[in-house]
Amino acid sequence: MKNLLEHLSEFVLPRRLELFEEVLAKRSKYITVALEDIYQSQNASAVLRTCECLGVQDVHIIEDRNQYKLNPDVVMGSTKWLSMYRYNLSNSKTPTLEAINQLRTKGYRIVATTPHKDDVELQNLDLTKGKIALFFGTELTGLSKTMLDNADEFVKISMHGFTESFNISVSAAITLHHLRQKLENSGIMWQLSKEEKDELKLSWLKQSIKKADLIEEQFFGTK
Repeated sequence: MKNLLEHLSEFVLPRRLELFEEVLAKRSKYITVALEDIYQSQNASAVLRTCECLGVQDVHIIEDRNQYKLNPDVVMGSTKWLSMYRYNLSNSKTPTLEAINQLRTKGYRIVATTPHKDDVELQNLDLTKGKIALFFGTELTGLSKTMLDNADEFVKISMHGFTESFNISVSAAITLHHLRQKLENSGIMWQLSKEEKDELKLSWLKQSIKKADLIEEQFFGTK
């Protein structure tokens, strides 16, 4: 008997299904991104677009002092293909700690992207030690003291000019592109499991099909 995934697959063109499979083959949760209190919508949107383009599936949004806003002209619809998790004062007294604790329970190393006395250069970050959650901070002040006090590791991008740092969206793009290449050249099992691929594919199908909810109701009503 067909399952819902097989049933919904009949409502999209074969090329669409092929594209889903191609993208899923490159998707990963080995690296995840956490954005703490990003308030400029163009930066927030640019980071999400970079994550989607580079196959980083999960993004964690921390809203403590600032509300996270998107710019549709920058994000270009990338958010509908990502899995986004939000932490704010409505569901936690300490959103940053809540995010860190949730990620740790999933086996992630908590990595702060900021110069620090114990930092390592980006090219020296060891991915073989396990999954990593990269934290990026606000445009002006960077990551919070709470986040820095609870980080497992610190990583920085080498700078060769007078300016102290990159724009956050540029920093995220450089970091993720470098680590993506490093993953693909490693022997690390960074790909999604079959169950994760099926779950994502089902979600993408529902977003791609008109009246998908009605089709789903009819499917279960006839079983």
